[in-house]
Amino acid sequence: MATPKGGYYAADGKRIPSVTTILGRFKDSSGLIKWAYRQGIEHQLLRSNGQPAPNDLYDVTQKAADAGTIAHDLIEQHLLQGQEQDWKAFVAREEFKHYSDNEQGVVDRAMNGYAQFKKWIAQTNLKITHTELSLKSEKYRFGGTLDGAGVDANGDRVLIDWKTSNAVYEDYLVQLAAYALLLEECRPELNPKGFHLLRVARESADFAHYYWGELDVQKKQFLLMRELYDLAAITKKRVG
Repeated sequence: MATPKGGYYAADGKRIPSVTTILGRFKDSSGLIKWAYRQGIEHQLLRSNGQPAPNDLYDVTQKAADAGTIAHDLIEQHLLQGQEQDWKAFVAREEFKHYSDNEQGVVDRAMNGYAQFKKWIAQTNLKITHTELSLKSEKYRFGGTLDGAGVDANGDRVLIDWKTSNAVYEDYLVQLAAYALLLEECRPELNPKGFHLLRVARESADFAHYYWGELDVQKKQFLLMRELYDLAAITKKRVG
């Protein structure tokens, strides 16, 4: 979830970093680089065989993101509003109007992903109780806005995050763990006993669900990253 406009501030008035800012300092972009490389090779092969290929990587990333974005937005609003969404209204939005009839596959993939999600949510009976909850830790001095908190079929508190990506990355687990630390400090009544990650693939818009019962190691990992973030800032000042 996005950082609030203006960022996070501690009680003393000083600005503090967000969860995503801290994780971003240590993020590995090699996955994106490898994906871009594969796309370039595939397009070369298409052109060598006389077949049409996108003019540039932006074309590919835009269409891939659009399929995943439509499905992601449908799922997000379904969870936020607690009801099925009108997909026709979504695909009629201004940013998606450029699709012609021969690009209908983008919409079809998004609808398939949303259908997969609806089947899953109906089976799990997961209830969302809080969404877009912005919190800040005075103890560890960081802030974050979690996607959702809720209750599962057993009545246990759970934390929910949703992503648009082609894989589950390590920092997703650390991000969930950081949000759990925020809940433990700021909203202990919402302290989760389980963690759900909902993922929509960028190109195919396929839906996938992941669950972890605890993320204790990842909590320790995030706190170490939080400390390293400050140390890195000190070093940067010394050489700057």
